[in-house]
Amino acid sequence: MPLARSLSMTSLNGLPQWEDEDLPVEDLLLFEISWEVTNKVGGIYTVIQTKAKTTADEWGENYFLIGPYFEQNVKTQVEFCEPPNHALTKAMDTMKSQGCQVFFGRWLIEGSPYVLLFDIGSAAWNLDKWKGEFWEVSNIGIPFHDREANDAVIFGSLTAWFLKELSCQFDDKPHIIAHFHEWQAGVGLILARSQKLPVATIFTTHATLLGRYLCAASIDFYNNLDQFDIDKEAGERQIYHRYCMERASVHCAHVFTTVSQITATEAEHMLKKSPDVVTPNGLNIKKFSAMHEFQNLHSMYKARIQEFIRGHFYGHLDFNLDKTLFFFIAGRYEFSNKGADMFLEALSRLNFLLRVHKTDVTVIVFFIMPAKTNNFNVETLKGQAVRKQLWDTAQSVKEKFGRKLYNALLKGEIPDLNKILDRDDITIMKRAIFSTQRHCLPPVTTHNMIDDSNDPILNTIRRIGLFNNRTDRVKVILHPEFLSSTSPLLPLDYEEFVRGCHLGVFPSYYEPWGYTPAECTVMGIPSVTTNLSGFGCFMQEHVADPAAYGIYIVDRRFRSPDESCNQLTQFLYGFCQQNRRQRIIQRNRTERLSDLLDWRYLGRYYMHARHLALSRTFPDKFEMEPSAPPKTEGFRFPRPSSVPPSPSASQHSSPHHSEAEDEDEDERYDEDEEAERDRQNIKSPFSIGAFPQGKKKQHGEYRN
Repeated sequence: MPLARSLSMTSLNGLPQWEDEDLPVEDLLLFEISWEVTNKVGGIYTVIQTKAKTTADEWGENYFLIGPYFEQNVKTQVEFCEPPNHALTKAMDTMKSQGCQVFFGRWLIEGSPYVLLFDIGSAAWNLDKWKGEFWEVSNIGIPFHDREANDAVIFGSLTAWFLKELSCQFDDKPHIIAHFHEWQAGVGLILARSQKLPVATIFTTHATLLGRYLCAASIDFYNNLDQFDIDKEAGERQIYHRYCMERASVHCAHVFTTVSQITATEAEHMLKKSPDVVTPNGLNIKKFSAMHEFQNLHSMYKARIQEFIRGHFYGHLDFNLDKTLFFFIAGRYEFSNKGADMFLEALSRLNFLLRVHKTDVTVIVFFIMPAKTNNFNVETLKGQAVRKQLWDTAQSVKEKFGRKLYNALLKGEIPDLNKILDRDDITIMKRAIFSTQRHCLPPVTTHNMIDDSNDPILNTIRRIGLFNNRTDRVKVILHPEFLSSTSPLLPLDYEEFVRGCHLGVFPSYYEPWGYTPAECTVMGIPSVTTNLSGFGCFMQEHVADPAAYGIYIVDRRFRSPDESCNQLTQFLYGFCQQNRRQRIIQRNRTERLSDLLDWRYLGRYYMHARHLALSRTFPDKFEMEPSAPPKTEGFRFPRPSSVPPSPSASQHSSPHHSEAEDEDEDERYDEDEEAERDRQNIKSPFSIGAFPQGKKKQHGEYRN
């Protein structure tokens, strides 16, 4: 038996490296397979797209992505080219000779990884044969009416066929690693294992099928994980075959991973297997050369949002925009799963608190959740037209005023301010003022909803009475469409909009990871998440006092819904009590957490999963060093020495407190010192291994 190569990782500048330098990456080929390669459906697309650069930097020309071919996507995202080696070309030619269309090129994203795309339609004539073969190896039958499952069978069969043709050409090396994402790609993994291909396989579930269905049905999911009759629940929802495909993929893979600790707990009960490695999702972090550039961007885009508010609330603009905070929630329109139900209830309670304490702070809340609409709301469009008309009027009067003032000064005279505006100017301004009068309340939605009477957000707004009255300190705007810089209402892209807001609120009940709060964090915007989201659990583990860093974690696992709602209300009210200086400090801290979410650091978990798969598939050639469980010492942000931005610390006994108190708090804050300590902390050595075994802490336990 040849001497096994020893696989372990060391940390160099905070990044894991091969310890055995005799093992070049040229001896390995890495394939990542997903239905969302070049095909945006959900969050997996974001995972693969943002991770591509880090993986391509590590693997170079030996990294390939496999996905489905859709012409409308490929036209704008893929540049066709020839495969970099003969073995790939030969495997593709074999498949093409039997009538299957296979395309190869570079995906035009950061890192420019190679992509191999299968045209599902060109191979559809094999469907019945491949479904029969899949039944023979797995005893899983696929109903003819489930198009998504049928496409998964075709895609998986093509993937396994390609891996077989490729591996047949190699005697010893390069060794192949195939990483499959979600059940749609799982058929290829099951077939590859049944054919005993010399391929190291990894399967990642980003959310369990049954978990998503059960949570959408408003079931107390997490407190009854061990009570469900899994087969019965899947059968009743007519997804039993999909569930079996997912579960078979999990048990066939050499290494099984999930994206978060909370999904690991879920998978243990839903899929009857604990993951080998937890692989948190990251983002590509781009640091600005100017240290506080993100603060400047916040001011710039906040001003753009304020312009929209001036138009939307014309005639009712009796609040101070400089003391107005912008909150938002965004994502798929899953009313309960995304926590929109709890958020609205908390807003009703927040409105009561702000009115009782007679605060001068106004909160405007945006719901960016796409729903079925037929057009823009006429009243909303009118508001923006009125705002523009007022702006044009003010500009023309200003120009006329300026010209008269300029001429008077040239003559060495002080103009008579009573005469500098003539009767026509006064008439124009009066007409402008009259045009701002409105006899209805500002609309709560920017579009005409197709099913207005059954819309859960609008029905809840009707129930709690948040109609944008003058007396309301909380105003609500539902924008049932994704944001776009070409919109006539709110011409901002999503990233620009997020930067202009003060707080993102995502009190999700079912959120395996949670990219929305993560994106807020890397942009320096504080956010609310929960201990039922992967992101919330990750931050609880790595940040000693998340709230001080602008990450507010609502306990939705060990508290009743009413208690969780009260906790969310207190977080929101505490945020409203912060002064501008405290919010700036908090944004600085939040932005520093972005290092935790950088793929340059989180990519190490994927590295470990690949090393583990190699050692299990080729034990005579690779072995994993026994220093297994991931140790996260030195990868944890301590509680900051100064605490004014923490909501618990900045809540005063009364809403009226002295400015001297604020000055004393600010003196304790040394940003440069804090930032340097955090930077040193993130770069501390870090070793990683398999999913921890033995005694487990109760997941979601509060550590604040």
